[in-house]
Amino acid sequence: MTVLYEDNHIIAVNKSSSEIVQGDKTGDQPLSETIKLYIKEKYNKPGEVFLGVVHRLDRPVSGVLLFAKTSKALTRLNEMFRTHEIKKTYWAIVKEKPEKSEARLEHYLTRNEKQNKSMAYDKPRSDAKHSALSYRLIAQSNTYYLLEVQLETGRHHQIRCQLAKMGCPIKGDLKYGFSRSNPNGGISLHARSVEFIHPVSKLAIHIIAPVPENDALWRAFNV
Repeated sequence: MTVLYEDNHIIAVNKSSSEIVQGDKTGDQPLSETIKLYIKEKYNKPGEVFLGVVHRLDRPVSGVLLFAKTSKALTRLNEMFRTHEIKKTYWAIVKEKPEKSEARLEHYLTRNEKQNKSMAYDKPRSDAKHSALSYRLIAQSNTYYLLEVQLETGRHHQIRCQLAKMGCPIKGDLKYGFSRSNPNGGISLHARSVEFIHPVSKLAIHIIAPVPENDALWRAFNV
């Protein structure tokens, strides 16, 4: 865990692809608990440390993750995420070149709870949620392409599902059709940045997460 930004009200960290945000059936220590310990030790805080989870990243995804250190920030950040006032930018590595170098994708996503997987449809369905994102091709290597993705909606596995529906599954994402896994078990999807107006100070905040250091492919794009 690397702290990217911290003040009295919020903390942002660069999550690795092996970390979970909150506790699950694996029993592995979640990132939320790691950050609580960090705050407790850094500021010598007695008792329970307050930390609010305002959004999540899938376990195999890396990148910037925001947490609230106060209840005031938590309430306001939750509302900002709900009203899409927080701009999130993702980077995704794919093997197939998209037909268009940039485009807006609209699909209707259903979620299968048992399989923990989403399905994308071109037309509305009663059980599906409208999902939209925009992407653009920003770099390429000899065999892979780097897409920058802007989310308009926040659906379950949305980027993974919509890019796969387009014929461009993310590198390492077996669940959505990529041919083989990444050595570290993660997928090549990185939450690159968040931009928002600070919920308390009202200053403009722009936090960028460096790409995974231990992955030569990310570095090969030289971005």
